Amino acid sequence: MTPAPDRVAEIAVIGGSGFYQLLEDAEEMAVTTPYGEPSETVSVGTVAGRSVAFLPRHGRGHSLPPHRINYRANLWALRSLGVRQVLAPCAVGSLLRDLGPGSIVVPDQLVDRTSGRVQTFYEEGAVHVSFADPYCVDGRAAVVKAAATTGDAVTDGGTMVVIEGPRFSTRAESRWYTSAGWSLVNMTGHPEAVLARELGLCYTSVALVTDFDAGIDATESVAQEEVFEVFARHTERLRKLVLEAVAGLPAQRRCACAGALAGVTLPFDLP
Repeated sequence: MTPAPDRVAEIAVIGGSGFYQLLEDAEEMAVTTPYGEPSETVSVGTVAGRSVAFLPRHGRGHSLPPHRINYRANLWALRSLGVRQVLAPCAVGSLLRDLGPGSIVVPDQLVDRTSGRVQTFYEEGAVHVSFADPYCVDGRAAVVKAAATTGDAVTDGGTMVVIEGPRFSTRAESRWYTSAGWSLVNMTGHPEAVLARELGLCYTSVALVTDFDAGIDATESVAQEEVFEVFARHTERLRKLVLEAVAGLPAQRRCACAGALAGVTLPFDLP
């Protein structure tokens, strides 16, 4: 295992449930951070001439439940390697009948319904980052364009509500989310997205629907076995889409994310 040098990757992929490996012939790097250890060692390799880091969000053996992931360490580790753009595949439940299992969604909005998670790097001073649009416009466009190449039907846009977990929603909660006009339910998208913004990173969620949430009808409910089975069935498809999207990410960042920290005095030096 190689100690991590500075500036070795420009793009990162954070893998979700069942998405534990991305790169072939990758080099494993151990990264330490002021916030503790990341979920796993970071694999670094090359995709279409771009240096790419891969980090499995839950660890390779899925040892970390959503509420125990060290999100700060994960994002800090990636930034310290030189990463500036992040693609984040994840498993989601659908709140809409027309988004069935196997659907891929590139959400454009997020609602936080977690509780008790550390969700900021800013521990002192008046530091308020803009988060009106939580996902990178250019990253989202790259995924949608990649889907046209891979032949995947992708839903462009939608609101993902992130719950604390690890339990699934009650029917009443699910119906409430649907009535609010939200599309997807997930357990890991926050604070991951906001921590990326606080480090000036571009962040794009790529959501694979694994199930209908409990409020879709009066009899169905979500089962862990079903979620993992559906994700496993579509992992290779998702992997190909992500690799195609990596190749299409802009070499020079001109999106709003790149200037998110302009005029902000941070309480620490960025790696």
